[in-house]
Amino acid sequence: MTSLSVEILAADAAEPITSAGNAQLGIAVLAGIAVIVLLITKFKLHAFLALTIGSLALGAFAGAPLADTIKSFTTGLGNTVAGVGVLIALGAILGKLLADSGGADQIVDTILAKAGGRSMPWAMVLIASVIGLPLFFEVGIVLLIPVVLLVAKRGNYSLMRIGIPALAGLSVMHGLIPPHPGPLVAIDAVGANLGLTLALGLLVAIPTVIIAGPLFSRVAARWVDVPAPERMIPTRPSEELEKRPGFGVTVATVLLPVVLMLVKALVDIVVDDPDNGVQKVTDVIGSPLIALLAAVIVAMFTLGRAAGFSKERISSTVEKSLAPIAGVLLIVGAGGGFKQTLIDIGVGQMILDFSKDWSIPALLLAWLIAVAIRLATGSATVATISAAGLVAPLAEGMSTGEVSLLVLAIGAGSLFFSHVNDAGFWLVKEYFGLSVGQTVKTWSVMETIISVVGIVLVLLLSLVM
Repeated sequence: MTSLSVEILAADAAEPITSAGNAQLGIAVLAGIAVIVLLITKFKLHAFLALTIGSLALGAFAGAPLADTIKSFTTGLGNTVAGVGVLIALGAILGKLLADSGGADQIVDTILAKAGGRSMPWAMVLIASVIGLPLFFEVGIVLLIPVVLLVAKRGNYSLMRIGIPALAGLSVMHGLIPPHPGPLVAIDAVGANLGLTLALGLLVAIPTVIIAGPLFSRVAARWVDVPAPERMIPTRPSEELEKRPGFGVTVATVLLPVVLMLVKALVDIVVDDPDNGVQKVTDVIGSPLIALLAAVIVAMFTLGRAAGFSKERISSTVEKSLAPIAGVLLIVGAGGGFKQTLIDIGVGQMILDFSKDWSIPALLLAWLIAVAIRLATGSATVATISAAGLVAPLAEGMSTGEVSLLVLAIGAGSLFFSHVNDAGFWLVKEYFGLSVGQTVKTWSVMETIISVVGIVLVLLLSLVM
């Protein structure tokens, strides 16, 4: 465990800043979450401000001194940004290099050239899953939608038959697989092993994306049969480039951090000796920071230089990749502050006390809490962060594998039934030219399938871990 993790766990174990009873704490939690939901949905306030105000309201409702609440919030914000901020930034740089160099288009074109007929939905799932590894969900949608529309139009496919698999691949990566912000924050909050969580996440993700993607798309295409809207077919990022990186080197670059982290997890399990030289090396190169940093440096050559980018253009691409993530970092940080406030007022112990009487498995409880927050706020990231803070005490006494499954349970819950308070809902609706009802019958149902299949697989894995 890193020194950062130790510091965070030490902070999590701090004495409660209030001695309020469980009833008052329960009301305070509901009121705090209600404030956040109201500010986001009714007053359209930015999630960062909503989480900040909600944290202060939470402390006030719990009867905690304002100074202590502010200290808890700022401590949680600082620890969270310190733990995942650099990783989110590195992931954004890698994703921007992949998109601007034409590497993403190269993956798309190569796979589509070898696919056709009934295999096309499976090809779309593969494309979305590979591209979705380093990209934020919204960026992935913007990148893939033109491809989905072009394939549907040129191949005379049902838009849902092609679009649902692509959306499923992106969504599963976003909710379950680090280095996406939600899973990273949950791993940080509960003290999970990142490499093992990544490995188990892939085990859960593969069957989940198959069921919610190619299989469900058959049903979705019957429910909603619409053509690709002509007005939404934009130009692709790489059309202005004279050359772009090759398929093999692009895929290798995207998968490099995943491979390094999985190697670390495998060596930790097989060798299990901190003094072993091989394990010491893999512990360094397989750490998230080094793995992503290595991928970014490699991408500057394999993607940027291969596309003919000058040093100045590569530098400009890196700079442009960082500006859009400012909001994400602030939301994630504020979510960490909200989490720490929850912990410091004693909510963790309250959850433990209640869960003993409910006879609900910890994994299912984590999923249900994430589902509730997701339905209320519309944000998968906010749901993951808040649920991780609430259930973090449940991780104490769990095995390493169980803690990783706890992260995946939270991630699965955070994807449940996207509806009108989720930005992703409106992105899909507008790009595909759907009505609200059609979006619910396709996108919202697909998200629910991902969430339910995900938690079922997590519970099945818990039986053998």
